[in-house]
Amino acid sequence: MSFLQTVRGVSGDRAPIWIMRQAGRYLPEYLAIKERSSFLEMTRTPEIAAEITLQPLRRFPLDAAIIFSDIMTPLEALGVEIQFNPGPSIVHPLRSREAVERLTLREPIAPYVGDALRIVRAELAPEIALIGFGGAPLTLAAYLVEGSGSKEYEHFRQFLRAQPAAMHELLDRLTELTIRYLRMQVEAGAQAIQLFDSWAGLHDERTYREFGLPYYKRIMDALAETGAARIFFALGASHLLDAIAEIPCEAVGVDWRTGLAGARAKLPGRTLQGNMDPAFLYADRATIAAEARRILSDGLGGAHVFNLGHGIWPTTPIDAVAHLIETVHAFKRA
Repeated sequence: MSFLQTVRGVSGDRAPIWIMRQAGRYLPEYLAIKERSSFLEMTRTPEIAAEITLQPLRRFPLDAAIIFSDIMTPLEALGVEIQFNPGPSIVHPLRSREAVERLTLREPIAPYVGDALRIVRAELAPEIALIGFGGAPLTLAAYLVEGSGSKEYEHFRQFLRAQPAAMHELLDRLTELTIRYLRMQVEAGAQAIQLFDSWAGLHDERTYREFGLPYYKRIMDALAETGAARIFFALGASHLLDAIAEIPCEAVGVDWRTGLAGARAKLPGRTLQGNMDPAFLYADRATIAAEARRILSDGLGGAHVFNLGHGIWPTTPIDAVAHLIETVHAFKRA
């Protein structure tokens, strides 16, 4: 069964597999490119981004490719200055309504991402799906206000509570940016779009319903007319599944903390994606295979795309990845 058919709810005789962050840091051929190119050069040069996207497909019989980019990429179209050293940092964090109101959307939005998608689509076999992606507005707002990654995101959470109107203004602008950016990716050849809410776990359900849900519904509704398959992934969000169930999408990614059977009960009619703990890829072959088969068995209640519960770790053994993919492809769902 193909990845796209499965995302759209068709359960076949085996689960398709792709791996979050499969294009990149754990592959020696990626590290060779990294030695001679900065991260910005890799993301902004279509030929390099396309090559990195295709690298895992040359090694492994994966069912989908995901474009090599970063969720921060489109923010430059709002006039935001970003540095990578090595992680992303915002040169001038947004800490006031005035700073938010100065954001002005300028097109084109990251046209090099579209160019990379076109190169990859031309190179991929027809049966291999191409995934585009973007960051969810709440997660983008967390970085924009905080200035960089953080354990508690104190500045962001203070801003959300102290200036809710300004936060809604920021989320509105980020939503419009995201809609245009993701539509561009579909026009360039992406057949599925994954929206990443990497910091969803910071919020209680009431807050998520106010500051997340309306904007995510708007994005996914705007993508519906493109025909692309829509996947929503929120990290650390087991307590938010009732809210996530209201987001219009074909599939929901589940992290390793949430069992697939429990998630399916809260997400009826949705394809589930996930959810092996990335740490299992450091175990012995028998343990990897047993965990993969356990997850695949848990996913038998409906359509299921196998994936990790979050991104693959940089030091992951290559042989472990190959063994995982072999195990998943050998598992018969019917």
